[in-house]
Amino acid sequence: MECRRAIRTGTATLLALALLAVGCAPPPAAAPAAPAQPPAAQLPAAQAAAAAQPAAQAPAGQTPAAVGPPDKVVFMAAFKPQANVSFFGAYVAQEKGYYREQNLDVEIKHTFQTGEQYKLLAANQLDVTTSSGEDIIKALLNDGASFLAIAMLTQRGDRGYTALAESGIRTPRDWEGKTVGYKNFIRPEYLALIQQAGVDRSKIREVGVGFDPRVLTEKRVDAIPIFLSNEPFLIRKMGYEVNVLDPEEYGLTLLGQTWIVNAEQLRAKGPIFERWLKASLQGLNYAFANEREALDIIMKYAPQEDREHQEFMLRTERERSITELTRQNGLGWMTADQWSKAQDMLFEYDQIKQKAEPSKFYTDQFLRAIYRNGEFIWP
Repeated sequence: MECRRAIRTGTATLLALALLAVGCAPPPAAAPAAPAQPPAAQLPAAQAAAAAQPAAQAPAGQTPAAVGPPDKVVFMAAFKPQANVSFFGAYVAQEKGYYREQNLDVEIKHTFQTGEQYKLLAANQLDVTTSSGEDIIKALLNDGASFLAIAMLTQRGDRGYTALAESGIRTPRDWEGKTVGYKNFIRPEYLALIQQAGVDRSKIREVGVGFDPRVLTEKRVDAIPIFLSNEPFLIRKMGYEVNVLDPEEYGLTLLGQTWIVNAEQLRAKGPIFERWLKASLQGLNYAFANEREALDIIMKYAPQEDREHQEFMLRTERERSITELTRQNGLGWMTADQWSKAQDMLFEYDQIKQKAEPSKFYTDQFLRAIYRNGEFIWP
């Protein structure tokens, strides 16, 4: 929204801390000038094609829902208002009237209490919330939760590592003889990275650092875990250049941000979930193709935030949301293979004690109804 302390911790705590970490940062210093916004037409060709993908029209005479009062939906974003893709798709859908077109009355909430969204979703006091994919796997297998992902927004993991450029640290092998921080607990991707790179872990000093990136600029540690759409901007804003290490570049399959529902509500609220997802994805498509207007909307929800920071967050997460898979099938698409590989890593590094069929973690029934041969159907 990713290391942390020894291998196994209670899942509820893991979920909460992971989500709390999204966007945490100290009060920023004065910002450098941001790059000019590229019009949609100037985006990289693949991104522009996906983001500006025209929606096909539903057959004449069909309406999104039966005539009647709108259905109420409560959506909770799992942190403060900001430009995470799992947040601003809903912001844009609300402001552009896409929920209204789907005959929905959507209330958008945010939580600052760790784990609150899971408790409320389990108690059916929410309809949809946000989560990282790995947290869903741990919630089901460690805690018996009945949550299901209905879309995966960022197709690559949101977490990585960074070091000051002047340190010369560029790869996991460079961590030997250095001090590497973690946020509350050591995450499995960190362990996978050092194993894959053949790093001698005994030569690394691992220390808890919390969420303030100034521990790096003050040189109390040599490398820290980050959210790729957050800390690199903040540290550069402080006047320091950084080297960023993305676990995906080392072949690790990490899951991104998802929208989740209570599986127990699928039968009763399936059509409502489908319409909510369709409108939210329409909001995301519009935001990707109309960055300046999307940022205006984000700042309406997050007036206390730095616009340049939100711009960096939006652009970083847009890039991680558009892949060959989503170009072929549509934004939010997900596969059993993605979930299976992530589960394998969690199992290998003792984050879960058992495995389950990937279908236990997600459903693509709404995505398959929303897209036709990769083409988005609207309304």
